[in-house]
Amino acid sequence: MSYDPPVQAAENVFLGTGTDVNWVLLRDGRDLTLIDGGYPGDLAAVVASIRAVGHRPEDVRAILVTHAHVDHLGAVNPFHARFGTPVHLAAAEVPHARREYLQQLTPGKLLAQLHRPGVLPWALRILRAGATRDVAAPHALPFATAGALDLPGAPVPVPTPGHTSGHTAYFIPSAGAVATGDSLITGHAVSRRRGPQLIAPWFNHGDDGEIVAALAALERLDADTVLPGHGPVHHGSLQAAIADLRA
Repeated sequence: MSYDPPVQAAENVFLGTGTDVNWVLLRDGRDLTLIDGGYPGDLAAVVASIRAVGHRPEDVRAILVTHAHVDHLGAVNPFHARFGTPVHLAAAEVPHARREYLQQLTPGKLLAQLHRPGVLPWALRILRAGATRDVAAPHALPFATAGALDLPGAPVPVPTPGHTSGHTAYFIPSAGAVATGDSLITGHAVSRRRGPQLIAPWFNHGDDGEIVAALAALERLDADTVLPGHGPVHHGSLQAAIADLRA
C-alpha cells in the first residue's frame, strides 16, 4: 500500500497525514520526535512517514501527545512495545491516556450528528481505522521538566485545555511553528470551512471559556506555521489567523 509522503513545513519539521488526522515529525540529526500517532490503523502510515524523511522507527526518541483521543494515540503502544519509545503528555492528560477516565466522543453524540454533511462517511472511515479500539497507555508519563523539552526540535509544551482537560500544543521556536493538535485546526471532514478554525463544538469536552483561553495561549506565540491535528499546514501569522476567528 502506498502512503502520501509527509509535507515539509519548515526546516526539519514535517506533517504526516493518516485517516483524517495528522502527526508531526521533528528532526535533529539522526534523532526524531514524534508528536501524536494517528489512529491504530494508521501505524503503517506513521512508519512510512518516518522512512520517507530518511529515518527508522527506532530513531524516535519520544512520542509527545497533544491529547489522548484515539486518533492521536494509535502509534503509542506499538512503538513502546517494540522500541521502548517513551510517551509524554501534560500531567492533567496522563490519566486520560491511561484510561482512568475518558473524554471521547460517545456513540450517542455521534449518532446525533449523522444528519450533518460529511459525518457518515467520516464515521465509517474512522471505524475502519480503529476508532473503537482500546488504546489505553498505562506507561504514559508527564513531562520531565518545565519549558523546552530535551528532545529533537526542543519543543515547548503550551497548555491549551478545552478540547480535553490536559490538551497541549507544542511550540517549536527554531522553526516558528506550533503543533496545535485540536485546539486550532485548518480543516476537517465534517467542516465545510477551510483555513484556521475551531473544531466542531461537539468534539470538545471543556466549556467556551476554556476554548477561548486556549486561543489566547496560542496567540502569544511567535509562530507563522501551524501544524494542526486536522487539515493542511497553514503558513501565515498565527495572531492574524486567531484575530480572524475572533471577528
